[in-house]
Amino acid sequence: MKDGIHPEYRNITATCACGNTIELGSVMKEMKVEICSACHPYFTGKQKLVDSAGRIEKFKQRYAKHYAKVEKGKS
Repeated sequence: MKDGIHPEYRNITATCACGNTIELGSVMKEMKVEICSACHPYFTGKQKLVDSAGRIEKFKQRYAKHYAKVEKGKS
C-alpha cells in the first residue's frame, strides 16, 4: 500500500438511540445509529413503531382533503 493515501483505521464506539454501545473498527471518528440489534424488532421479537420525520402526519395532511370528500359522500 502507498503511504499517506489511506484514511486512518481506528477502534470506535457506535452509539444507538436506545443507549446501547458497540465497539467496532472504522475510518469514521464516531457513529450514531437509530436502531441496533438490541432494539430492532427482528432481533427482539417485539414490534416497535418508529416514525421517522413525522411520515404519518405528512401522509394524513396530504390526503386529508380526499378523506373529507369520501366521508362527505357517505352521508
